[in-house]
Amino acid sequence: MVASQQRQLQQYAPYILKHIGDLRGREVLIVGDIGLDEYVLGQVRRISPEAPVPVVEVDNEEARLGLAANVAQNIASLGGVPRLLAVVGRDSTADQLRGLLSKSGVSPDHLVTDQSRPTTRKLRVMVQNHHIVRVDYEHRQFVASEVEKEILNRAKTLIPQVCAVIIQDYAKGVISEGLVREIVKLAKAAGKKILADPHRTTPLETYRGVDLMTPNFDESVALTRLPIDDLRKDPDLLEKIGDRLMEVVGSKQMVVTLGKDGMRIFEDGNSVAFPTNAKQVFDVTGAGDTVIAALALAWGSGFNLDQSCALANFAAGVVVGKVGCVPCSVGELIEAVSAENA
Repeated sequence: MVASQQRQLQQYAPYILKHIGDLRGREVLIVGDIGLDEYVLGQVRRISPEAPVPVVEVDNEEARLGLAANVAQNIASLGGVPRLLAVVGRDSTADQLRGLLSKSGVSPDHLVTDQSRPTTRKLRVMVQNHHIVRVDYEHRQFVASEVEKEILNRAKTLIPQVCAVIIQDYAKGVISEGLVREIVKLAKAAGKKILADPHRTTPLETYRGVDLMTPNFDESVALTRLPIDDLRKDPDLLEKIGDRLMEVVGSKQMVVTLGKDGMRIFEDGNSVAFPTNAKQVFDVTGAGDTVIAALALAWGSGFNLDQSCALANFAAGVVVGKVGCVPCSVGELIEAVSAENA
């Protein structure tokens, strides 16, 4: 791998502002785990007399789209048309998810119902933006073969009409090696770009055949199984991670996100560092979802990889200034890019 290059987001601002309208109406298929994020917000003024735990006096409750549903709403908020293919249970959480999806401009028509499992739901109790406790309602086993077959049947119908496909893996049971293999075949046969947001506990070989992945640094270390103690002391650690990811997956490009340090792109034997565009950071929750949503939408709309990553960096810089999984709108993106273009 050649020496890393440094790029500035400002150089991509004019192109993004000129072509941001190209994203409108572009369809993207998202296949993966979805869930409902619930927040109970309040204050702590006393300790319970029943046990040494804080008593949260509730001020407000919120329900938001989580996991791959957040990726879908990011695509919608950027002007694209998300086609969300996921699994829910037959329960009130699924009904609530469908309502929230519709309000966010995401069609719930391709949610596959599995009566044997609950819809994933995460309940967070928070005091002044600090988590007190999180309660998870979920079933982490792989979906049954008949459910996976239904997912594939729907994917066959949807892939020809989209510009890109996203595999969104949160290790809740939807994404299996067999499912990825078949979706990769369908996408490549149709000439569509296919991206994956991997999970650190899923074997890297599961994603073989995808065009691009967007793990963060910790996920990349876990996926490549490279010795972390040695890597921390190695100035070429990111190049080794990128090489290993591309070798196992069989892709010609890779993106590793680096939080406050932006992201690193590996392509055509080059390693390119992109700085972050975040002006203030309140909550990084959902930033990875925004990155892959924006990147896939832009890349599938004709942007090259550098331009797509620049746009994704601008969008991620917007969402980390918010609390929770909140998408970046077109207006916010234009404002962020315009500030760099001034």
